[in-house]
Amino acid sequence: MDFVILSLVMLAIGIYGLLTNRQLLKVFISVELIATAATLNFVMLAVDQGLGQAMLILAFATDTAVSGVILALLVIVSKRYGTSDIGKIAKLMQSNEDDEVESS
Repeated sequence: MDFVILSLVMLAIGIYGLLTNRQLLKVFISVELIATAATLNFVMLAVDQGLGQAMLILAFATDTAVSGVILALLVIVSKRYGTSDIGKIAKLMQSNEDDEVESS
């Protein structure tokens, strides 16, 4: 049952990182930490079961695909707005929307 405690600790660290970080890459790492905690539960709870191992492979595949998409979006957002700070990006997006509304 030690793996359950480890998984809960990883989940708590990931949620803490989501709530406190303002950099996009750090938020991404926090999300990956949460996904790893869930995957750890799949591995440990399905030691001798075929279904659990199949779910683990599915979890790895989807997590990898989502990670690739998120990293691509991080690069695009950083290039477009010149920053990776969530607060600054939100302000820039808000000012762009305000400019579009005023020009209409």
